[in-house]
Formats: sequence, C-alpha cells, structure tokens
Amino acid sequence: MKVIAAYLLALLGGNLSPSADDLKNILGSVGAETDEDKFEFFLSEVKGKDITELIALGKEKLASVPAGGGGGGALVVATPAGGASTAGPAAAEPKKEEKVEEKEESDDDMGFSLFD
Repeated sequence: MKVIAAYLLALLGGNLSPSADDLKNILGSVGAETDEDKFEFFLSEVKGKDITELIALGKEKLASVPAGGGGGGALVVATPAGGASTAGPAAAEPKKEEKVEEKEESDDDMGFSLFD
C-alpha cells in the first residue's frame, strides 16, 4: 500500500511517469522502509496504463468482494408448519443482571471531609 500511495502522490505532484527512485524519495521523506522488488514489480504492472482506468477496474473488482458486517447474522430455523423463523441474539433469553452496589468512598483516610 505504501508503494501505491507514493505512486499516487507522485502523480498528484505532476510526475506522470514516476520512477522507483521517485517513489523511494517520497517514502524516505516520511521515514518509511522501502523494498526495491516491490517498486519494480508495481511499476512494471502500471507501465503504460491510465491511472483512472486502473482505479475504475479496481472498483469493479472490489464491488464483487463480500463484506460481512459485524452485527452477527440471524439464524433461520424451519418450523413444523413449513415456514421459517429467525432466531438470533434478540430471541435469546434475557440475562439476569446482578446489580453491584458501589461503596461510597470514605474520607476516613484523610481525616476530614471536603464538604464539611
């Protein structure tokens, strides 16, 4: 990702064909480590291609990637009547909440109270 970010920064800066040295200089300015093989591979893949077309192609590919939410899916259970019902976290038995009483802080340690 660092290599891609450096490439895009070089393009935004007006360099229409950044070299590996250009990308190293960009990443070196923020103290990021560099790997020569990654630069050469990336540059060989994007050589002669329009960045807007590459981004559009990437968006199409990304749209097909399944993205699961963190909400925990509902479980579908077949009922004897032939229908389906959902059972999930909302259908679970409510847990009994035990109330823990907080102790009032004692001023005995200091020998006086702030509000006396």
